[in-house]
Amino acid sequence: MNVEMTSDPDQIRARVAALLAELPDPTADDSEHVDVEAIAARLEEAHDLLVRALESVER
Repeated sequence: MNVEMTSDPDQIRARVAALLAELPDPTADDSEHVDVEAIAARLEEAHDLLVRALESVER
């Protein structure tokens, strides 16, 4: 995901929410079949987005 970074908190929240919305429900009946690697990758994307947002504010 190479999207122009914004410092608008609402846009950042929306982007993080969109990334996290794709995570599977860990309480679902079939949660033992959840792809942990995919969850980790999605969380890392959200983390990277937040780091970039903080870096853009510091400039």
